[in-house]
Amino acid sequence: MNKGRLEAFSDGVIAIIITIMVLEIKVPHSPDIAALLTLAPVFLSYVLSFVFVGIYWNNHHHTMQAVSSVNGKVLWANLHLLFWLSLLPFAAGWMGENHFESVPVALYGFILLMCGVAYTIFMFSLVRHHGQDSAIARAFGSDRKGKISVLLYPIGIALSFVNPWLGFATYLVVAAMWFIPDRRMEQAMADK
Repeated sequence: MNKGRLEAFSDGVIAIIITIMVLEIKVPHSPDIAALLTLAPVFLSYVLSFVFVGIYWNNHHHTMQAVSSVNGKVLWANLHLLFWLSLLPFAAGWMGENHFESVPVALYGFILLMCGVAYTIFMFSLVRHHGQDSAIARAFGSDRKGKISVLLYPIGIALSFVNPWLGFATYLVVAAMWFIPDRRMEQAMADK
């Protein structure tokens, strides 16, 4: 199957996710700085969520450049990823509205964990479809950053119950780790 529809659909869903997140930020009814400061937790959760959605979009885009086609298993794996990403606006909103209390921060981490697991399944589906000698298999490699992420999320979830800010800080570490560009896809495409 042609990969174009999967890319277009995924881009559309990710755009909607970002739109929903920004619409969750309510405009204050007061024209002073104090009114803006009350929105700080909501804005902070929005910024982190925007970064995570951007990271997934960026990686998804690069991944799709390294493949030539998709099959039914890849389509379902992609939908699985989009499902978990679509829950980020809810979790981010709940976390921000409740000023980073333990349970909302832990739920946010759980959804991030499931996004990481879903992305790994998506990648394995693409590698299986294209073969172990393909550009996508070389680019995916050992996926050290992915494995570290999937290990850090449960740590962040557990820390959320000790101190929610420690959990949040763990999620920030994962975002920072992925914010640094990963050259594996570009190298694989150059070797293609």
